[in-house]
Amino acid sequence: MTQPPHSRAAGDQQALGQVLEPAVRTRGLSKEFFGQSVLEDVDFDLRWGEIHALLGENGAGKSTLCSILAGLYHPTRGEMMLAGAPYSPHSPHAALEAGVGMVYQHFRLVEQMTVAENILLGNPDVPVRMTASGLADRAREVMDRHGLWIEPTRYVADLAVGEKQQAEIIRLLNRGVKVLILDEPTAVLTPREAEALFAALRNLADQGQGVILVTHKLREVQQSADTVTVLRAGKKVAHQGVEDTTTHDLARLMIGDDLAPGSGVDASHTTGGKLLELRSVSVVSDAATRPELDGVSLTVRAGQIVGVAGVSGNGQRELAEVITGLRTTTSGTIRLRGEDISSQTIGGRINRGMGFVPEDRLTRGLVLGLEIEDNVLLRSQRDREFRIGPFLRLSAIRQWARRLIDRFDIRGVRKGLPISVLSGGNLQRLILARELSRQPALLGASEPTRGRDVGAAEAVRTTLKTDRGRGVGILLFSGDLEEVLGISDEVVVMYEGRIVASRPAAEVDAAQVGRWMAGVT
Repeated sequence: MTQPPHSRAAGDQQALGQVLEPAVRTRGLSKEFFGQSVLEDVDFDLRWGEIHALLGENGAGKSTLCSILAGLYHPTRGEMMLAGAPYSPHSPHAALEAGVGMVYQHFRLVEQMTVAENILLGNPDVPVRMTASGLADRAREVMDRHGLWIEPTRYVADLAVGEKQQAEIIRLLNRGVKVLILDEPTAVLTPREAEALFAALRNLADQGQGVILVTHKLREVQQSADTVTVLRAGKKVAHQGVEDTTTHDLARLMIGDDLAPGSGVDASHTTGGKLLELRSVSVVSDAATRPELDGVSLTVRAGQIVGVAGVSGNGQRELAEVITGLRTTTSGTIRLRGEDISSQTIGGRINRGMGFVPEDRLTRGLVLGLEIEDNVLLRSQRDREFRIGPFLRLSAIRQWARRLIDRFDIRGVRKGLPISVLSGGNLQRLILARELSRQPALLGASEPTRGRDVGAAEAVRTTLKTDRGRGVGILLFSGDLEEVLGISDEVVVMYEGRIVASRPAAEVDAAQVGRWMAGVT
């Protein structure tokens, strides 16, 4: 029988009745934000001594569930048990005191301090005036106890990403954590660092620790976990032993099998000549553990929607930024209508026929302090029809803005109002209206329907399909797989900065794309 892990309260937790209880149990756990359900009636069990993978797409509810367990959020309803006792942490500190700790994607370490100082920071058992050598010795004891090692006298700022993550884990273990939660822990790791992490987690589980691994990568589940729970749209859809399932089964459960094969796009639709060509484009950042883009090549033709699918963080944002000029290439070429635009400015690309709907529309797509008409005018303020010498023709601007507002059904617009009064759906319509009014040859759209209600989302998709029919080439970045398959002619899948698949949308289904998104080829 597996024993609970060491902690400050270990003596109290060795009672047989508690040992027999799961490390964590939830029943009917639900969470709503502003009336919107993000987690619904989830039953979850973590046993002592197991690595339990929590699998799901973006927005499936994985991080919400773990944030509740870690005391960051409070559940709307439902109950939690920790080692057989009622558990309801009111803060992350309370969760930590109870023995539940979470390693976030952004580490909570002090870069200017040593590993030992970070590990022992906040520990009430450490004397205030302990010497540096004493701190290092104490840190070594913690590491030896858990089978983990980093030189304790090194400064955190000098550590590799994998070492920082390990320091974060050791810090939590030193605070008596017996349930360890890791949120997408390999997102910033090299393959070798990921391998070392999983070896360390297996060692902790063998010591009796309960480990929750939040991931979207099917291969990681197969290689490292004992049990897997799959969430989809905030609901639990499966709970089973990893040895009893396959990557194909997990992909189907994660994505859902309610999408019919094919895209719903007319396969007989014809496209025109090449508009956008990327050839072997790479982006390497000094701070990155691997290339942000690694030899990416793709083509968008006139009258074609190319949908870029992939789990967030696999290079989609970097690809969008390098195409629009927000980021420079390390190598490779970008051509728009045959012209090399790799070194062109953002304005130069716009003038050559490129439009873009950014993912962050509030900070990169609009100026919130300006009126609605002024925001519609952005990028067109130098056009002759809106100017008389150095002065703007306000009447022409208002007439033009009104035509766009009517055409794109932008609601809630009144003269003199700032853009900030519009709803999210109307803000999205306004950006689309502005970009398409310039009649671009190529339109990039990044997460154009994220956070929109069904009607607003469908209106955006209809607009994209309409302009595709007019010959506009569209590059769609979306985390919504149903959306990508539903309106794209070609589907491109990104994984770890590379394009791992490119197929006509009519020839693939959700399960296949889901496997590619998880790195299974």
